[in-house]
Amino acid sequence: MRIEELGGEEEGLEIAERPEEEEKEAAKSAASGEAVHNVGDSGGGGGGGGDIVLWSTKKVLVGAGARALFYPTLLYNVVRNKVQAEFRWWDWIDEFVLLGAVPFRSDVIELKDLGIGAVVTLNEPYETLVPTSLYQAHGIHHLVLPTRDYLFAPSLDGICRAVDFIHENASCGQSTYVHCKAGRGRSTTIVICYLVKFKQMTPDVAYNYVKSIRPRVHLASSQWQAVQEFHYLQVRTTCASSLLTDLVLKSSKLFSSRDLLAFDDGSAVIITNSDLAGYDPTQGPVAVRNEIWADVNFIYRVKVAGAIALTKLSCLWLRCHTQQKVLGEELTGESSCLTGAEQLGDITVDIHVYSS
Repeated sequence: MRIEELGGEEEGLEIAERPEEEEKEAAKSAASGEAVHNVGDSGGGGGGGGDIVLWSTKKVLVGAGARALFYPTLLYNVVRNKVQAEFRWWDWIDEFVLLGAVPFRSDVIELKDLGIGAVVTLNEPYETLVPTSLYQAHGIHHLVLPTRDYLFAPSLDGICRAVDFIHENASCGQSTYVHCKAGRGRSTTIVICYLVKFKQMTPDVAYNYVKSIRPRVHLASSQWQAVQEFHYLQVRTTCASSLLTDLVLKSSKLFSSRDLLAFDDGSAVIITNSDLAGYDPTQGPVAVRNEIWADVNFIYRVKVAGAIALTKLSCLWLRCHTQQKVLGEELTGESSCLTGAEQLGDITVDIHVYSS
């Protein structure tokens, strides 16, 4: 990654502010070749550690350069603003978004008069010229997302927070001033993402639209990548939401088309007062209840009588069956006795013949 324009406004990832002493020590180490030595040591087994060291060194060097160039470049922007009429300090992107450079204390009252009710600051602490307390004293909400200048972009979480913050204030009828140092890179990243989400623009269209209003806007490669990632996130979320909506609509249509009958106006029956003549609403439910109770009582009596009759028939059948069984056994016994007597008589006759 390279610094495209060191004197301009190229910004990016949200990172914590490193103490100045630590930055100086890291810069001295990088100058003495210590960082290069660490990269070389990690090159064989795992290049990830070397990349981290190199990236940290680059952040420190860019941070040190940004600190050194802050006031000279700020003075350069102020002079151009005074000399060139087209070099404006801020520009209206739409009704509720104002994009511009870092404001001074004297600008707070003017911003309030312009209808600004919120401010999004992308500067690091050393770049911030107006404290939050001063904004609050004038009834202005203040969102601070510290982002390093030149090479870095706001984090995806920071972009989402800023975009929703702008939209929330716009919903209340308040405009938001989005700024970094020169209103070129970091703040432009936020404004483009806002147009992508709430104005349904593509990143290219949004960038060209902002550039047509504020020609000096310019995004670093990391900032443009952040815009692309935010756009991808919005497209994926929109597709998932539309898919869920389609499923709900299809399901509702499916259930609404089942088991429904069309209402026929001709089937309506109009009841007049003459139809209600002689009807006593206080006696109606009692009569109906008595009729129902009589029916239930009759059914119960029929059921009991049937059960009794069935029981008697069962007993009669059982008694008859038992008597037939006993009679059968008696007849069987008598026949067996007769058969035995006949056999005994035959034996006696045979013996008598043999004896003779």
